Amino acid sequence: MTRRHLVLTGSVLIGSLILGILYWTQDRQSSTLANPAVEGSVAYRKEQKEAVHLDEKTLKEFGIETAAAGPGNLTVVVALPGEVALNADRLAHIVPLVPGVVRQVYKNLGDQVRAGDLLAVIDSRDLADLKAAYLAAHERRDLAEATFTREEGLWQKKISAEQDYLNAKRDLAEARIALRASEQKLHGIGFSEPYLAELPKLPHESFTGYEMAAPLDGTIIEKHIVLGEVLRDDAECFIIADLNSVWVDLNVHQKDLPRIHVGQKVVIFAGSLLEAQGTIAFVSSQVSEQTRTTLARVVMPNPDGLWRAGLYVTAKVLVEEVDVPLRVPNEALTRMDGTTVVFVRANDGFRPQPVATGRSDGTHTEVISGLTAGQSIVTRGAFTLKSELLKSTAEE
Repeated sequence: MTRRHLVLTGSVLIGSLILGILYWTQDRQSSTLANPAVEGSVAYRKEQKEAVHLDEKTLKEFGIETAAAGPGNLTVVVALPGEVALNADRLAHIVPLVPGVVRQVYKNLGDQVRAGDLLAVIDSRDLADLKAAYLAAHERRDLAEATFTREEGLWQKKISAEQDYLNAKRDLAEARIALRASEQKLHGIGFSEPYLAELPKLPHESFTGYEMAAPLDGTIIEKHIVLGEVLRDDAECFIIADLNSVWVDLNVHQKDLPRIHVGQKVVIFAGSLLEAQGTIAFVSSQVSEQTRTTLARVVMPNPDGLWRAGLYVTAKVLVEEVDVPLRVPNEALTRMDGTTVVFVRANDGFRPQPVATGRSDGTHTEVISGLTAGQSIVTRGAFTLKSELLKSTAEE
């Protein structure tokens, strides 16, 4: 037998073997599909992959809850970053207004003060000069009044010349002007009209004492004064802040600016522990050149003092409230194989059902398609069902 005959014979044998294997495999598959028991087993395994079977006791243990899907309200919010700041409308910088040397300091950092409380006393020669000038002007005014009264009487009786009367009248006017000027200087540094009325009766040694008092109720948050210190009239000795309210300054980006306006409700968060509600009281008309954002401000009550200046916060601003035909809790939604699903309760268990979603307000989400109103869905524990479904699939 030649080599060519051997090759041809081998090829025929190999082809026959392949055809036999293919025929046997096809016959085996036909027998399997024709067997009702085997077909039922495959369908059962497929059903097991699509549904999760849990009894009522297990559902309670896992904390799985269900409810009927239906319409509802969505509150659309915009999240804005911000920072807590002191309320500048309730802030006071205490300066002495006259130079001097610190004689007494009565309050310390962190002290609570009431309006009118004495903070410190300084000795001031400039203040003594102002008071002395006031008293001198007061005496000159009294003297000028007496002279004018005498000259007026003499002129009316034709005893003195009219010029003497006019000179006395001029001197009285100048004395009154000088007295008013010195009086206004003392008013300008905080002395009241009743105090000035009593000033001529006070001992001279009290003239140098200048008392700094709190102008409002609050807390001393800064102190820059010590005994014996020489102060200028513009030295900042204390800063008092009313911490019962604070400002929350929010940064509004350009894309959100059309939806932010005065009067909107805001929920403010600082981490996971602090939460409060407020209302936007001010929106700036300018955009920052550095950050390209606009300032929106919330004046927020702070009765417990928990909101401290400098805290970074996140604010959720309510920009829209809409009614939607179908919504579900966000906890009801989960992802499987890249698709958003909800677990629907059926007769044979819980089945994942793909859905298309729309708007969300952070707690609920609109369902556009894939679900109908009235269907019983898992509102809590969807992740647990997903885990059980994946576990049962892996075991198969």
